Amino acid sequence: MINSLLHRTIKVSCLIFFCVIVLSNTAHSDSPTVIDIKVSEALNKFYSEVKSAKELVKKAYGVLVFPSVIKAGFGIGGEYGEGALRIKGKTVDYYSTASASIGFQFGAQSKTIILLFMKQKALSDFRKSGGWEVGVDGSIVLVKVGAGGSIETTTLNQPIIGFVFTNKGLMYNLTLEGSKMTRLNK
Repeated sequence: MINSLLHRTIKVSCLIFFCVIVLSNTAHSDSPTVIDIKVSEALNKFYSEVKSAKELVKKAYGVLVFPSVIKAGFGIGGEYGEGALRIKGKTVDYYSTASASIGFQFGAQSKTIILLFMKQKALSDFRKSGGWEVGVDGSIVLVKVGAGGSIETTTLNQPIIGFVFTNKGLMYNLTLEGSKMTRLNK
């Protein structure tokens, strides 16, 4: 009974913390113009850090970019960010990404997430969904970049490939599992 009560208390605390993060960020959300500027900056950084990034983006049916996903936590954590989906270089929709977590964590971190839809069906399924959760509605293969910025070619056959950058550069040991992506009305 004590374990059950503790488990419920943790869940409620996590939900409250998560709501505070999401509500505070949505209350101060960026305008479409600001999001588009940040997306362009994130793509330029992507092009400079990954050798074949421009070619990959040209081959992709769609590119979803979250230029700044903020993760914060003190035992209970959450993350939130806004971005844009571009098709053939033009923004077609705006999205948010959010997730919550429980565990040892303290502090805050920002990361950039770039998702490339390499198959038309993956892009269509994503756009049709009301809310899309990584690991439930679709899988994303995070790309590992080798020496000299080259990408493992086996990854390129996946329907959705992802890149995660922090201020230290491209990361591949992070996970996007449990992240929920939702279309914004902008």
